[in-house]
Amino acid sequence: MHEPRGHADMYGALLVPPDHPEADLAVLFLHGEGYSTMCGHATIALARWAVDTGRVARVEPETVVRLQCPCGLVVAHVEVRNGKAGRVRFDSVPSFAFQLDAIVLTQTWGPVHVDIGYGGAFYAILDAATIGLDVRATPLPALVDAGATIAAAAQCTLRLEHPDDPDLAFVYGSILTDGGCGADAPSRNVCIFAGRQVDRSPTGSGVSARIALQLARRQTRVGELCTYESLTGAHFTGRAVREATAGQRRAVIVEVGGEAHYTGESVFRLEDDDPLKWGFTLG
Repeated sequence: MHEPRGHADMYGALLVPPDHPEADLAVLFLHGEGYSTMCGHATIALARWAVDTGRVARVEPETVVRLQCPCGLVVAHVEVRNGKAGRVRFDSVPSFAFQLDAIVLTQTWGPVHVDIGYGGAFYAILDAATIGLDVRATPLPALVDAGATIAAAAQCTLRLEHPDDPDLAFVYGSILTDGGCGADAPSRNVCIFAGRQVDRSPTGSGVSARIALQLARRQTRVGELCTYESLTGAHFTGRAVREATAGQRRAVIVEVGGEAHYTGESVFRLEDDDPLKWGFTLG
């Protein structure tokens, strides 16, 4: 993901042999800072890729692709028309509201209230207006500064727990929202993760986390379709489809729908005498 093979905001997926008995494929998600436990955008693209390349037998009008992710098994449903994969919807792992109105301490804004939700990764989520920002009008560098600061503060301040796997218990990123819930009109959000990386999509795991939090706040209900928008104008839909559990926690399975595209397959070569063979970043 680093130069010279990648760039600061690059995101990728490494296919590995699955060890889940139901999985068609298994994947490790990669970004410039390391690995992530879940990515809805990459899941949608990978499911389409699996159908288009024949890794999973094509069935019209819908092909099921079972993808083993670090957070668990994710089942994707791929629309197929005239042999081509299109829109995808997938069922999340059990998603839940971990904490509402958690207080994290920041140097810039003092105490900040955030909701902590899990949708395959933990996010600190807040209405940007509560810290004087606007996800439609504030310049992106200011949003990135805020997101990175709040995620770091949440990681330092809060003690997270995941009932199934302690390796999942960390703040992956922050999501700044426009304060809406996506029921009547698309709710825009900006996800900052891996330090200062910006998600170009509405963030599939973030959609799952937002739905779980909105259920906890009674801002949505099981079966209600909500729509979320990214900075690029892309839309993902999300709805709680059934109740679930995560250990002793009440959770929900969220169906996330949207479109995503795969952009290439890479073979990386390392020369022994290359002093920068493991990659580098500048700035």
